[in-house]
Amino acid sequence: MKTAESVPSEVVQQVADYFSVLSEPMRLRILNLLRDGEKCVQDLVEATETSQANVSKHLKVMLQAGILNRRSEGTSAYYSVADDLSYELCHLVCDRLASRIEEQAKHFRSFSLTSRQ
Repeated sequence: MKTAESVPSEVVQQVADYFSVLSEPMRLRILNLLRDGEKCVQDLVEATETSQANVSKHLKVMLQAGILNRRSEGTSAYYSVADDLSYELCHLVCDRLASRIEEQAKHFRSFSLTSRQ
């Protein structure tokens, strides 16, 4: 087993950069919209109810990170997910958060039951 000290700092930085790409709420919204398949920028702008400049900025970041593919057709750009790992990571995180919320709910329920007279 490798220790944390033996991991080159460049590797740690690349991992941090990948997580950083997924740490932006708008990027997660865009990834969720692309779950069902390729979409053009205008579709994403309408679905997110934000500006084209904002959507394009986030698409560029995800494209550079290798998470998305881009295809041009005429004057339109179409994006699709290139790396399904982002969905797996989101699924793991959502499951963990759901477990924590369920555990908290148990504490609230037990408190409300024990405080009744």
